[in-house]
Amino acid sequence: MRPLLLLPASLLLIATGADAQTMSYPPPDTAPIASVQVSAPAKVVRIRPTEARKISGAYDMSNGWNLRVSTTSRYIDATIDDEQPIRLAAVAPYRFVSGDGNVTMEFNRGDGDDMRMSYVPDLRLGQRIVLESRMAQR
Repeated sequence: MRPLLLLPASLLLIATGADAQTMSYPPPDTAPIASVQVSAPAKVVRIRPTEARKISGAYDMSNGWNLRVSTTSRYIDATIDDEQPIRLAAVAPYRFVSGDGNVTMEFNRGDGDDMRMSYVPDLRLGQRIVLESRMAQR
């Protein structure tokens, strides 16, 4: 009698196995894969008080311009002659860049009083002007 009970149970297991073989595979994901680019915000570089003392002041540029530099803890304002000030953010010690990247200034070069400024005079031209200066007498 027992063998008769085992036979239907084994047939039932075989039948469920056959059913599993006829199941369809999961459908492929048809949604497009989106790509995301993540960039870290620019590192905030603070201007130390000793650095501010070294770069604040007036500079006589090599082309005859007069440059005045005033500092805060995160940026400098550079005023050439009687023009509007240009705000430059600190990106490294003694290195500053304008928001659009067209003006850069490097201070504390050479013997400590030298400065290099480079700028793009006209965005339509592939040109960058580089001027150097020494700090004027205080």
